Amino acid sequence: MPTQLPAPAAAPAAAAAAPTLSLTEVVTELFTRHPAAITVSTCGFTSRELFNAADRPENFYLVGSMGMAAPVALGIALARPGRTVIALDGDGSLLMNLGVLPLVAASGTELIHVVVDNGMHESTGGQTTVQRSDFVALARAAGYRDAVRVENSAELRAARLPAGPVLLHALTGPRTDGPGRRVTYTPQEIVERVHGALN
Repeated sequence: MPTQLPAPAAAPAAAAAAPTLSLTEVVTELFTRHPAAITVSTCGFTSRELFNAADRPENFYLVGSMGMAAPVALGIALARPGRTVIALDGDGSLLMNLGVLPLVAASGTELIHVVVDNGMHESTGGQTTVQRSDFVALARAAGYRDAVRVENSAELRAARLPAGPVLLHALTGPRTDGPGRRVTYTPQEIVERVHGALN
């Protein structure tokens, strides 16, 4: 009986283009649209990059509280109805606390939940997250008013979101220049600055 040769291997699928957005681009666009917004940023490189890109009293840097950007932002939004509040989350951070999604959705606040998704836990060494998650579908299923995914600068500029609670899922690449220097304020100073910006 003749030996059958294995079928030739299929050509590998073309790799998806790497995202070109950066967290700094996302923050710049958000602050252009919402210059007075209170912004709560998740811990690690996200807060460091925000601090270096656009430090201001309205920034609440969570220097050691992974998974808590959206809950803290929600608390501020509930305490200050009508004030725009941005939760600047990471993909790994939100995956730690998905239970916050229905709470945000039910709040009726002006909360803009931004998930900056580089597909990894970059602050702790670049370990990949479990998988690329569909945060738009998760937010819509939880009851957010709307959710949009953007992968480049043009999509970011074109994104239109109604009054919150809404979610912006921004796919970004790994940082090329590092996160910059650490936040220089103590936690107490951060709270004082934000408290002053709110009052």
